[in-house]
Amino acid sequence: MWLYSEKNMRYPRTSALQVSDRCPQCGKRTLVEDANTGELSCSNCGFVVTEKSVDQGPEWRSFGDEKGEDRSRAGAPTSITYRDMGLSTMIGRSNRDASGRSFDSPMRSAIDRLRKWDNRSPAFGNQEKNLSIALRELDKMADKLGVSQAVRERAAYIYRKALDRGLLRGRSIIGISAASLYAAMRDTETPRTLKDIAGANNLDKKAVARDYRILLREMDMTMPVADAAKNVNRIASRVGLSEKVARKAIEIVRITEEKEISAGKSPMGLAAASLYLAGVIEGEVKTQKEIAEAAGVTEVTVRNRYKGLRADLGRQLGLVETEPQIVAN
Repeated sequence: MWLYSEKNMRYPRTSALQVSDRCPQCGKRTLVEDANTGELSCSNCGFVVTEKSVDQGPEWRSFGDEKGEDRSRAGAPTSITYRDMGLSTMIGRSNRDASGRSFDSPMRSAIDRLRKWDNRSPAFGNQEKNLSIALRELDKMADKLGVSQAVRERAAYIYRKALDRGLLRGRSIIGISAASLYAAMRDTETPRTLKDIAGANNLDKKAVARDYRILLREMDMTMPVADAAKNVNRIASRVGLSEKVARKAIEIVRITEEKEISAGKSPMGLAAASLYLAGVIEGEVKTQKEIAEAAGVTEVTVRNRYKGLRADLGRQLGLVETEPQIVAN
């Protein structure tokens, strides 16, 4: 394809014409970029504006699995969730050279040996093997719990720090992995409980809590106070309450925080009691047993927190003085 300048001179088109730029020599808008040499020159006077410029556009060929859809220049981003940060290479399974010719028998045997050692070498030491197992377990638990990539990155960072400080000696890899994931969720304020973490990998809840306390103590970590309001929607969806009730329960939680009533109370128990109270106010009453099972707390906890909320906030929420009968089961 050819482009024409103002003097009707013909020149090959190698890239998009920069019509918004003017030539600093003649002032005409006839700049053209040559993709082969990287030069930006004026087709009118021949003045070379820049040379060896970098093409910021997509590749013309795609070597990925997208069959030509992805033409980005960069590869996959590095991630701390991979043992090698995603920077290692591997010898492919194809026994062909760059020109497509098949290897002869001696060369094929040599490539097979190289491929075998290439697979073994990344996790040769004990620490590398430990890290490989732990990151796989973290990935499996994160998939079961449906957490974001940011939580996975934070969990991998915490585990790597614990491994560097020697906290894994004499302890379970899976246990410290679960504790690191729970610490990452607490740090990012992701609403998950110890019971959820333990259930994702068939672990003992007390063992995960013990490993979590070890991480906090040995690594001098401070965690933000858990927000009870972030657990409301999760409990409401499990018991089938409407969005209106969930919003009312969040409002109740915020009022308890303003009045400092929530101090020293379990966030999950407070969220469950607030949701039960909101259901009473909006006329969508669920049993305490249903809400307690959805929240992972006992019915006694829900009942006691509900009575406390009603006594402290009953007048502000417009509840009548005569308390309705509590639906226990």
